[in-house]
Amino acid sequence: MTIWMWILISVIIGQRLVELVIAKNNEKWMKARGGVEAGGTHYKWFIYLHTLFFFSTVTEGMIQQQSDIPFHTFYFSLFILAQFARIWCIYSLGRFWNTKIIVLPRVALIKKGPYKFVKHPNYIIVAVELFIIPMLFGAYITAFVFPILHILLLRIRIPEEERALALISKH
Repeated sequence: MTIWMWILISVIIGQRLVELVIAKNNEKWMKARGGVEAGGTHYKWFIYLHTLFFFSTVTEGMIQQQSDIPFHTFYFSLFILAQFARIWCIYSLGRFWNTKIIVLPRVALIKKGPYKFVKHPNYIIVAVELFIIPMLFGAYITAFVFPILHILLLRIRIPEEERALALISKH
């Protein structure tokens, strides 16, 4: 893998670690105000999936031994757009953004930013990233497998989240 690939993957992993810190701070803030966590049993599978995703992307990129993988302007542009969309999601939810399902009773559902148009925009963005990032590294198997695994996990996650959100709307 080329130096730009190592830099890019390091930046992406660093970004995700910063997001986990933000999520942990938001979790503490919400729970201090009566926030309730739901659907925690599947959360570990997202951690496994994303950890394995980075390992698979790097490993497959190295196995391809494509030190001359061309820079894909198209995929990189989509990646940058996805990052802006990701930040828009986090900014729109503010203190309510989290990687876990945590709901705060008596707080209205946020319907601004991308949430005004789509109910779960962050999940769409992540699926796109799980395709685009490996494509930048020539990791074509990873680009095919991980979005599918993500969608399978969302078949558990979204109903859990919908149940939790329905409970707060009743209070």
